[in-house]
Amino acid sequence: MIRAKQSTRLGRYFVGDCEWLLRGALGRKLRGRVQLILTSPPYPLNRKKSYGNLTGEEYRKWFVSLAPLFSELLTPDGSLVVELGNAWIPQRPVQSLLHLKSLIGFVEAKGAGLRLCQEFICYNPSRLPSPAAWVTVRKDRVTDSFTHVWWMAKSDFPYADNSRVLRPYGADMRALLQAGSYNNGKRPSQHTVSKTGFLRDRGGSIAHNVFELEAMGSTPPRLPNAFRIANTGSNDFFHRECRARGITLHPARMPAGLASFFVRFLTRRSNLVLDPFAGSNTTGAVAELAGRRWIAIDQQSDYVRQSRIRFSDPALKRRPKRLRRTLR
Repeated sequence: MIRAKQSTRLGRYFVGDCEWLLRGALGRKLRGRVQLILTSPPYPLNRKKSYGNLTGEEYRKWFVSLAPLFSELLTPDGSLVVELGNAWIPQRPVQSLLHLKSLIGFVEAKGAGLRLCQEFICYNPSRLPSPAAWVTVRKDRVTDSFTHVWWMAKSDFPYADNSRVLRPYGADMRALLQAGSYNNGKRPSQHTVSKTGFLRDRGGSIAHNVFELEAMGSTPPRLPNAFRIANTGSNDFFHRECRARGITLHPARMPAGLASFFVRFLTRRSNLVLDPFAGSNTTGAVAELAGRRWIAIDQQSDYVRQSRIRFSDPALKRRPKRLRRTLR
């Protein structure tokens, strides 16, 4: 089997084409053992990026072909989470349906047995105005500032626990808990709120399916708050080290807070997490922090260097004990 380019106590980073690796010896080793596939594949863009991407119908066919391959790697109650950006028709101020067609084809792919559990929205208020020709030049459109995150599974009831990803209570809820009473009774929505239904302190409120990316600069990345997660923390350990070493960052890094949310929501401690388009390996670093085993794959060897920087973060020295290695 191909040797890993990076190994830690809980994970391994392999360099190569993910389809070739996962259809070969590595895939046979992982079959039925992966609890969560969490990844941000190349987006269906109109122009090729440095990390590689297909366009148009070629992209849709390629993306759909991955569904049966990924599905067979999952445990019966495992999950597949994919972040996918929007696409625009070339030279027209019109959104393409490519990302939606790709998603529908993926879920309905023959032999995959997938279903869509829930859609999430990842909103970035700091995103530069795009598509520039229609937003900043002609001013016909507004900034395209969010991506879709799709949660899929082979079962209607994959493992999930939203108590692991609670939002901190706001000031109003904290005041309500302290007062011990509130305006109960029937609401205009026809819902009836009981006298004690909101008086139990559960440690936080249930998460929403909309994330807002905000600079937080915390290490390790904290869970989102209503739901705000870090994407522009340009002064954290990883960014500082990359600048110091003159490294050009991966242009489409997954926000650490986003990865942390799904790792904690959809996996148990010591479960195996796979990212087949790992890039700088946000998923692997977050998984290791959370005590999960991980496998990362990317076809560009340059990104392994960035992954090693992530794992030199002092926060990762607090590693969980008595966990088995990723593969035996």
